[in-house]
Amino acid sequence: MPISDQRELFARITEADQETAEEQITKEQRIIDYDVHEYPVEVIVLKYLTGINDDTNEIFVPSYQRKFVWDTKQQSKFIESLMLGLPIPYIFTADEEGRMEVVDGSQRIRTLEAFLSNKLRLEGLKTLDKLNDFTYEDLPLARQRKLRKRTIRIIELTDKATWEVRKEMFERINTTPVKLSDMEIRKGIFEGAFQDFIKECSENVKFIMLCPISDTRADREERPEMVLRFFAYSEKYKSFVHVVRDFLDEYMKEKQEGFNAEMANKLREDFEDMLDFVWKYFPYGFKKSYNARTTPRVRFEAISVGVRLALEIKPDLIPKDVTAWLESEEFKEHTRSDAANNRSKVLARFEYVRDKLLEA
Repeated sequence: MPISDQRELFARITEADQETAEEQITKEQRIIDYDVHEYPVEVIVLKYLTGINDDTNEIFVPSYQRKFVWDTKQQSKFIESLMLGLPIPYIFTADEEGRMEVVDGSQRIRTLEAFLSNKLRLEGLKTLDKLNDFTYEDLPLARQRKLRKRTIRIIELTDKATWEVRKEMFERINTTPVKLSDMEIRKGIFEGAFQDFIKECSENVKFIMLCPISDTRADREERPEMVLRFFAYSEKYKSFVHVVRDFLDEYMKEKQEGFNAEMANKLREDFEDMLDFVWKYFPYGFKKSYNARTTPRVRFEAISVGVRLALEIKPDLIPKDVTAWLESEEFKEHTRSDAANNRSKVLARFEYVRDKLLEA
């Protein structure tokens, strides 16, 4: 780039621009209160194991975290790194009533427990290839002691952090190869009666039959995600602006405060009435066809919320044959996945189904 062009580029950023940018940085910064702990490996494993069967262990892996997914080679490589004295990434936790809830690092903690419990036999090592086929008890006693004394640093977010800061941490600090889904993150942020209620509804047998999804999607909390979307859109779809994730987060935050049995009974009745209606009048449930093995999220949203809106207007509704408009190009256009964050299209698909059902 010629010097004259460089000067022109730098000239565009004035001192006023710098001050404005600095003000924004200061405004958007979050005060994150945290503690730093450094524990030997043996202490981390002890805090993780003691009380694991009755949920009183001091370090615990919450339910939203995925299962132990590292294979033997990945686990072995981590143990090799410890043996070699290489720097180990921090483990991140959040204070939960005096216990340390693991935010990032569950695979490492589980690997430590597996190795020290002789459940892991090392394999695939290249640098320390002489250790292949070793278990912990196969190591010389001196090496066992050195490994147990190796320290790992833990960063713990204290209980002073607001839920917004906690959410920010869950979203940003995650070193697993596959990023947590939005619903997996919500399970860690919004614990309580409403979260339990969503889970209960997601296990409804009729819902599972009408709305099949793949095992992979089920493992990523897709069913609770769908149920949450049904309730949020049914109740507040006109308040939706642009970003689905933020809309659902705000709804969860609102519902978790003061959610009680009376509220649960009303929402459960709405959910079950919707399912009964779909069971009776929609030949393929929420699926596209009889042989379909999975259900597109946007299709479920359109049908379930549209049915709920129609039943609010006419509880004893008996619709005309729904097959014709379900297979129409117009309905297909309303349920294209690329319209997820477009407000006008989101509202239109719910109201399209509602109005078609009320055409009788």
